[in-house]
Amino acid sequence: MPDFKRSYKFAVKTSFFITIFLTLLVGVFLFIQYDLEWLPILSFAVTSYLFSFFIIQYRVEHFIYKRVKKIYDNVTLLDATTLRPSPITTDMATLTREVEKFAADKKLEIETLQIRETYRKEFMGNVSHELKTPLFTVQGYILTLLDGALKDKAVRKKYLQRANKGVERLIYIVKDLDMITKLEAGDLHLNMENFNIVEVVQSSFDLLEMKAAKRNITLTFDMDYEAPILVYGDKERIQQVITNLVVNSIKYGKKGGTTEVNIENLIKNKIIVRVTDNGEGIQKAHIPRLFERFYRVDKSGSRKEGGSGLGLSIVKHIIEAHNEKIYVESVFGVGSEFSFTLEKSKNTFKPS
Repeated sequence: MPDFKRSYKFAVKTSFFITIFLTLLVGVFLFIQYDLEWLPILSFAVTSYLFSFFIIQYRVEHFIYKRVKKIYDNVTLLDATTLRPSPITTDMATLTREVEKFAADKKLEIETLQIRETYRKEFMGNVSHELKTPLFTVQGYILTLLDGALKDKAVRKKYLQRANKGVERLIYIVKDLDMITKLEAGDLHLNMENFNIVEVVQSSFDLLEMKAAKRNITLTFDMDYEAPILVYGDKERIQQVITNLVVNSIKYGKKGGTTEVNIENLIKNKIIVRVTDNGEGIQKAHIPRLFERFYRVDKSGSRKEGGSGLGLSIVKHIIEAHNEKIYVESVFGVGSEFSFTLEKSKNTFKPS
């Protein structure tokens, strides 16, 4: 009822004033001239009021509808097709709120598209740069061989080996891109099973032992896990997650430092795996973008260290494919900690 009264307030008041004016004008004239009774005058007043009300209400609605539709047609931020064909309220405050809401929604949509466009351009630039570097390297060695160095066996072997490293880097980047595409599209099948997370971490340590030794970095657990800790997930993909995180800690860790992994109870059916280093740390401004494809904190230094620039992005997608969470905490100049959750298997969690 409040909406009805507010909606027709203009028509009610205007009709009332018109009726009073017409009734007084006509009534006084007829009463004086013809000495008529008040009943016909009252009937005239009622008829005038009803007629005025419906005419005014219809015309006001039609007028407002035409004007508002014109706004929708002319203002590019709005879409005229979203305007309801039903009668429009004469309450201008309601109309203003509707138009403002449409404008705000469209503005938000445009801003989102602009952000995506900026991200797309940056992504394409990064892909181009990542592929261009090894491609030009390979091309340079091959052209040098074709220009005459092919006859020198020592130079030929050295240049072919370097060209092969460039090709391997290209393959590495393409494989990582293919994996991310599949993860984002939901096409990568996860082979879920129960497995011992301690063995997976130790396997990653064994695989990266030589890489860590080159920087004199120690890979270690926070304690001795004598009993197995069984979790449920894709063993191969979780192995990749841990390997990528450890590689990242070695790459940005300080020489002579430590990369430590610890496994803790989180809640009844979850554990959390933490990979901590005492390296250079990450500035707060970079943390929100760490998991973007090709995003690098140190543009030059990280490329010298190798890698596709997709490691953390792959980690994030694999963990999210498991319906789990990944976290990062870092203090610049002190170190970083990456952690992720995993579902426990039905077996009991029993770290020693």
